[in-house]
Amino acid sequence: MRLVRRLWGRFEVALAEVAKFGTVGAAAAVVDIAGSNLLRFGVGVEPLASKTISVTLAATVAFLGNRFWTWRHRARHSLAKEYLLYFALNAVGLAIALAVVGFTYYVLRLHGPLAYNLSANVVGLGLGTLFRFWSYQKWVFLPPELPPVDPHTGLPVPTEAEPDAEPDAEPDAEPKAESDAEPERAGSGSQG
Repeated sequence: MRLVRRLWGRFEVALAEVAKFGTVGAAAAVVDIAGSNLLRFGVGVEPLASKTISVTLAATVAFLGNRFWTWRHRARHSLAKEYLLYFALNAVGLAIALAVVGFTYYVLRLHGPLAYNLSANVVGLGLGTLFRFWSYQKWVFLPPELPPVDPHTGLPVPTEAEPDAEPDAEPDAEPKAESDAEPERAGSGSQG
């Protein structure tokens, strides 16, 4: 019974995160889709540039919504670090969308609004969203139970409950007695 409760608890948290991420994503998608169409067909901006501008605006909306609502319970880093990492990952999501738009526009030579919206706002946006959801959880908005990370090594900092183990120590070897260690120190001085 305890296992079932624990599994349900994890599922419930994941379901809530997906729902919030979806809500924030829907708001960002409106900004992205409306912005890219306005820029592309209202103003006449080139397809890749219109998608880049709209994704940048939508990413800002999504960052604020995800940081302060979807994953507000997760561990916090500096706002600048989170923002930089978030936008680096969004650049990958943007590259996915631009690859689809570029292929449709320049390779298939489909230039109409339907082809643009299917490539940019259905396929590209969908694939980019899947990547972003996975990457935000993994690298930007970390679970609160993770140990702190050493910024120099990127490894978890050992807690007091986990004493540093000697990597070269043999598990069955007995520690040297102090009397055994004394002659080694005495004999290790400089020799002439």
